[in-house]
Amino acid sequence: MNAVTNVLKFARDDIAGDTVPAPLFDPAWEPPVQGRRRVLNSWNEYLAVASQVVGRFRGQYKLGHFDYLHPTRLQPGTARRLKRPYHVSVAYADWGPVDAPIVICCGGVASVAMRFNYLASDLADKFRLICVDWVGRGRSGWLAAEGDYSLATYAEQLRQLIMHLGGKPVIVVGSSLGGSAAIELASRHPKLIERLILNDVGPHIPARRRRRRADTLARHYVFREPSDMLRRIGASQKNDGPVSDDIRFNLTFHQTRWSDEENGRIYRHDVRALQAYRRDAQHSLLQWKQWRNVRCPILLIHGLQSDCLFEATIRRMSRGKQVALMHLPDTGHAPLLADRNQIHFIRQWLCEPQHTVGEWSVLHAAPRDRHALTPLSFAPLQELK
Repeated sequence: MNAVTNVLKFARDDIAGDTVPAPLFDPAWEPPVQGRRRVLNSWNEYLAVASQVVGRFRGQYKLGHFDYLHPTRLQPGTARRLKRPYHVSVAYADWGPVDAPIVICCGGVASVAMRFNYLASDLADKFRLICVDWVGRGRSGWLAAEGDYSLATYAEQLRQLIMHLGGKPVIVVGSSLGGSAAIELASRHPKLIERLILNDVGPHIPARRRRRRADTLARHYVFREPSDMLRRIGASQKNDGPVSDDIRFNLTFHQTRWSDEENGRIYRHDVRALQAYRRDAQHSLLQWKQWRNVRCPILLIHGLQSDCLFEATIRRMSRGKQVALMHLPDTGHAPLLADRNQIHFIRQWLCEPQHTVGEWSVLHAAPRDRHALTPLSFAPLQELK
């Protein structure tokens, strides 16, 4: 499969003063879509599809929660005399045997735990996968103030989640923001992360990429019709790889919820969390100092059309590290990791510790079986709303 792409050449990142290490891919590029596009004309049709696409995972996982304690040191906008630690409920999906090796999956700035459904379903025979909602996203609670949302907060949430699960070393899959938080945690608490999978993210993310992503997210949307929602969210995720409508539908369903007040579906996130990200996105993210302290084996997944992870960044990351590198063609930022070939190599890397280095490219697997449009009783209606 060949993708026709354009590149935009920039010499400097003027905001942060660091060099953009390569031409940026044109954000108008998108991969081919597997199969035909669904056309849904009503919310009844939408729920009928959800009963199949989303309902296929019913009974495979349990929803869990723990109380995250937000410390005063991460409350920069609160007056000192008013600062108090406070609890926020954090939600996660728990897949696989409770006594299996733990793999924690954390997504990007606007992602939710159910982003990893296909990966978790395929790996749950050998591993216990904990797919987490960041505070302010999905089914997790919201923080008290916009300024409380930060990369340091997400790293602390990840640390507390590991302690909640027993405090033993775990494997972390970090996609985009999740990878940045994992790098931060592995630098501060190296004994907590045994192995690390970074999904198209490294210690350098250019400000241009971050600003463009932030500008599409930090606003409130009400989707009155399913076609509008699938079009808008699909456009924002068009660089995630050549995935099928079913896989995109699963993600867009869990990223939104029905609102009686708005008479439509809205995002499952605190818009203040994304406004905080937009504030931070005015500068490039640089974690090279933290990267020096990351000692565990790493699987680095690279979308070959990524505008987030560059070859120069990869070369610098690999110096003196145990890095295995998996390239994904026709894919930008960030891969959804629902492709069966990609999951095969992730499983191989997890199951064979001796394969800690190497470099390869992965061809796309044939599309997963598409579900018919006939409604099936996979999930009760109240779970679908």
